[in-house]
Order: sequence, then structure tokens, then C-alpha cells
Amino acid sequence: MAPINENYAKLPGNYLFSTVAQKVEAYRKANPDADIIRLGIGDVTKPLAPAIISALHSAVDEMGKAETFRGYAPDGGYPFLREVIAENDYRAKGCDISPDEIFVSDGAKSDSAHIQEIFGKDARIAVSDPVYPVYVDSNAFAGRCGSYNNEAQRWDRVVYMPCTAENGFSPEPPKEEADLIYICSPNNPTGVAMKKDALQRFVDHANRTGAVILYDAAYEAYIQEDDVPHSIYECEGAGTCAIELRSFSKNAGFTGLRLGFAVIPKALVRGGVSLNAVWSRFQGSSFNGAPYIVQRAGEAVYSPEGKAQLKEQIEGYRANAKILLDGLKSAGYEVYGGVNSPYVWLRTPGGMSSWEFFDRLLEKANIVGTPGSGFGPCGEGYFRLTAFGTPENSVRAMERIAKVRL
Repeated sequence: MAPINENYAKLPGNYLFSTVAQKVEAYRKANPDADIIRLGIGDVTKPLAPAIISALHSAVDEMGKAETFRGYAPDGGYPFLREVIAENDYRAKGCDISPDEIFVSDGAKSDSAHIQEIFGKDARIAVSDPVYPVYVDSNAFAGRCGSYNNEAQRWDRVVYMPCTAENGFSPEPPKEEADLIYICSPNNPTGVAMKKDALQRFVDHANRTGAVILYDAAYEAYIQEDDVPHSIYECEGAGTCAIELRSFSKNAGFTGLRLGFAVIPKALVRGGVSLNAVWSRFQGSSFNGAPYIVQRAGEAVYSPEGKAQLKEQIEGYRANAKILLDGLKSAGYEVYGGVNSPYVWLRTPGGMSSWEFFDRLLEKANIVGTPGSGFGPCGEGYFRLTAFGTPENSVRAMERIAKVRL
């Protein structure tokens, strides 16, 4: 009989968003007339920008002609996309990143899950708490997390870096030994972004200890404050200790197209091995490249028309976040985030658990959010709402919350 990876049996329950979807579907079936407002999953609602649609059409036309047809994409991505990423996202902002240090993928979630595969099975991970669950889950699949304590809601080999109201939801470098340090800034789910001096402390720590930082910058397009870096490579010394993950999903609406990239500087070496070379080898063995038409759409993101159109879209989501922030504050909630990110993080009222508040909000107001406990132990007692809904639904949701007693 074929043996199964025993680490899967250690995972607690279903994936967070699968559990949310199942509970909402059960409620919808029991209450078919309910007008449910979904502010849970961080999926975009605005259609693709005209510049992106135009690029897709042109690329599709190319695929229909023998002289311009494209088959397998280069492992790291087409040069035309890697070059515009390097120029616009990095060199234009003072970061010395070259096109061959950029690896195009089908999304940051894939990279977040797969990047751990290039490290040894005994590597110990540290994660911001709360944080995106894929970081921990993917390492649990590989057997790095040890055993899960259901009562404490913790893995025994994971180093948790608390993000709480007391520390401004900004983690400190781990005091325990950690080989891989996961940071998401602006953070999902708290919506709070790290200041440059705080991030520099992590870079200094990693270079001093030999750790590698896995920096998820999926929401950098929403940063508004000047002292918040858009890239970890704005910090001195980051090129020798950090991998950065980026996504086209939240800044350009590619949740359905799927496109992202990882940045691995050539200067990042551990144990005499270039991580850039190792990831290039991994990509060559396990990935046939993002589709040509999608990479052309990604290129259009950096065109003058694309930049202008996407700036308008992002401003729309920022306006939704302000609606949520103002509405929740007016209703008496303790609220965080929503300034440098599309997520609003609120403390559950009356000492309710995250899942109790989820059920109450769904039943009393027909609003779906995400329980904070699904993002880590420090998420208990908190709740996430997303600004990726429509403006109309954002307003309606706050009107309902103002009227109902939760």
C-alpha cells in the first residue's frame, strides 16, 4: 500500500477559507432569502483595467498566428516582463535588482507555499502572528512544524512573533533560533505595515544569524505613509538575507488570471550555495511558466495607461477601507489597519471568540468576515474585514452593523 505523508494528518481542520465558505453555504441553504454581504475572502471585485484587456486581446491574436505563436514560457519568465518589473518596482525606487533575479510565477500563494522546498527539512521557521496561514501550512506539510497543540492553537516547533495591539501589530525579531523568518507587510490580516526602522532590525538580525527572510509584499500598492517601505530591498543589507514575494492579484486584479513573482538576489548565499541558482533549478523542474498572454497582461500593468487606470482602482479600494474604518469606529469598535492595506482588523466585542463573532455577524447582519484565530494564536479575539467589496456593499455593511446589536 502506498504510504501517505503523515504530516497532513497533523493539520488542524480544513484550510481557513474553506471552512468559512462551508459555513456560509450552510447558512445560505438554511436562509435562501438572506442578502449576504461578503467581506471575508480578499478577492477583488473591480474588472480588469482597459489597458490589461487590450494587452490580452493582442496576445491572444499573436497566439493564433504561426509566426507569433508561443509555446512553453522561459522558466523564470519572459524577458519583457522581468525587465519592466526590475525597472519599475526596483531600480526606479533605488533598489539594485536585475531582471535575472526575478522569477515569474502563477501567483504569490504558489511561491509562498513552494519556496520552503529549497530549504532543509530541519529548518526552523518563525512567523508573524497572526499571519497568512499558507506559510505555516506549507512547512507543516514538509514536517518542519512538529506537533499541533489544539488547546494552545500552536505548533511546537514554530517560533511565533506576536503582533498585538500592545506592540502596534509590528513584530520583533525572534529571540529563539529561527532559520526562515516569514514577514507579510502590509500584513494580512491585521492591515498594519511595518516602518522602515522596524524592518531594518529584521534585516540586521538575519544577516547576523544567517537566517533567510521570506518577505511577502503582496499589498505594497496600498502603502500611503512615507516611512513604510514598499520593498525589503529598501533596507541596507537586504540583498544578502531576503527573498521578496510579489503578486499582481491585489494591485491589478489578477486573482483570476494568476501572476506573481519572487525576487532572489544573487548575493543571497547560504552554506556556499546560491539561492538564486537553487530556485532557478526548482522552477525548471516543477514549473512550465505562466501563460504568455498573462505575462503580456502583466507587462501592461507598467504602461502609462495601465498605471493610471490601476491607480484609480486602488484608490477605490482605499475609499472602501475608509468607509469600513469610519463605520466601525462610529459603532464603537476598536479598529486597526485599513490605511496602508485593504484589510481592517477589529477586536471582537464582549469577549466573544473569533468564530462566535463570525456566527453572530452572519446571523444578525448577514455579513461575512474572517475569524482572526484562523491566522494564528494572536488572532483570537479579532476579526478581519476586506475592502475589496463594492462601495455600495461597504456602505450597506456599515449601516447594518450600526443598527444591529452584536
